[in-house]
Amino acid sequence: MPFAEHSAAPARPATAPADREALRRRIAELGPWFHNIEIGGVRTAPEHFLGDYPAVKWRKFADAIPADLAGKTVLDVGCNAGFYSIEMKRRGASRVLGLDTDPRYLAQARFAVEASGVEIEFRQGSVYDVGALGERFDIVLFMGVLYHLRHPLLALDLLREHVVGDLLVFQSMQRGSAETGAVAEDYDFWRDDPFADPSFPRLHFIERRYAGDPTNWWIPNRSCAEAMLRSAGFSIAAHPEAEVYLCRPHGPPAGEGAVYPPKGRPE
Repeated sequence: MPFAEHSAAPARPATAPADREALRRRIAELGPWFHNIEIGGVRTAPEHFLGDYPAVKWRKFADAIPADLAGKTVLDVGCNAGFYSIEMKRRGASRVLGLDTDPRYLAQARFAVEASGVEIEFRQGSVYDVGALGERFDIVLFMGVLYHLRHPLLALDLLREHVVGDLLVFQSMQRGSAETGAVAEDYDFWRDDPFADPSFPRLHFIERRYAGDPTNWWIPNRSCAEAMLRSAGFSIAAHPEAEVYLCRPHGPPAGEGAVYPPKGRPE
């Protein structure tokens, strides 16, 4: 099976630790952290270069997500240390599944969830294998993952084809022009002027590293992020924050759609 099962500790009321230093040591043992979460009064990444992240990002679009998620199922792809998973559960989601390829992030997420007193399921796995989940979710979070993928459009195709039931919450780092313009249905072979237009969709390739991270592969400009979502078969319902889009399935993807795997990974 492509996913490794990880059960979160049973939900229990969060309590302040008797030994703050022991808590700090445990957080340090699980580090380094990318999600700067407050656990028992201790920050997991107090020196984060983005500050109070991802809470500072969440505050910019939180009002765009329904405050009451009772009865809703949520899939958090690339859940990292579980910040967004916890926020979805706090809004009453009946089930939240966090998915990540990194066992260290999953260990951090289980620790954060236990301290938060909520119940969330975690599995180790890749966005490329979401077809093997065999179910659709009311809400799929795909936050800060696209630019870490060597095959980003394939990932969007697979999300659309296999797991997004009603709403995709998408976020990606963007670089280059923030301009958008009309995209023609077709372009003549001899025209090259569209490619000089700053508003033309561009996906910047990072051959080596960006911000010291070797997993930063592709960074879209705004026009490209929106074009890729449309191409994968989504309509953009809202754009509450510069990098965040709320999208709904809208017809089949352009062209052939997801070419691998068409029905999930074979047994």
